[in-house]
Amino acid sequence: MTTTIPRLVPPVAASLTPADISRLREAGAQIRECYRVMSKGGVNIVGEVLKGQGTFFEMTHYPLDDVLDKDSHSQYYYHAHRGGEQEHGHFHTFLRAPGIPAELRMLDYPQASEPWPQGDKAIAHLVAISMDAWGFPSSLFACNRWVTDESWYPAEAVLSMLDRFVIDHASPSWPVNIWLSNMLVLFRPHIAALLVHRDAVINQWQLQHPEQDIFENRQLEITGQLSISVDDWLTELEAVLV
Repeated sequence: MTTTIPRLVPPVAASLTPADISRLREAGAQIRECYRVMSKGGVNIVGEVLKGQGTFFEMTHYPLDDVLDKDSHSQYYYHAHRGGEQEHGHFHTFLRAPGIPAELRMLDYPQASEPWPQGDKAIAHLVAISMDAWGFPSSLFACNRWVTDESWYPAEAVLSMLDRFVIDHASPSWPVNIWLSNMLVLFRPHIAALLVHRDAVINQWQLQHPEQDIFENRQLEITGQLSISVDDWLTELEAVLV
């Protein structure tokens, strides 16, 4: 049995509401300000995260203990393992259990062959952000459960969590934390497309392999990826009359 997965395409600014466009533009202004102050100091996003962390090893989380905002329960880390010229490494962003609204329920999946984090250990992966060799974001991607050992929430639930992601402190870098918090606002339409597509991919794989725990299938790692450019997206947003 097969199903048709909707084609993953980037959003169009003209399809957004004026209120959404204004909010995204504000987030873009914050990101540009982060770039401005960092460029004056000769640093970039990735360099700030890796600063003082010693030798850079693949798969190691940076900063070494991850970054957690204890008020919002937002979390992130940076690491590398995919290699190639297109990516230096990527950020994984999460919302932990205390920050997840109680009415949002993880997927009921009796076939699970590995334990999912439950209760106060629950954690939802929001999106991953690939970074190029110059320290700028190049793409967003969504992934399968085993990649991040998360609890699995449906796309609609994860999308409702995005507004709760904020890193509101200065460690390891205030500009990086402001940048990352606003990236999830500026590219919310892209993240929404990735999440909906992610669930469609998972559903199709499950239909094709009903005997498997699809969330642990190592053949399914990345469910979808969208190239991004802060400047190009802001140019498109700014061209829309609101």
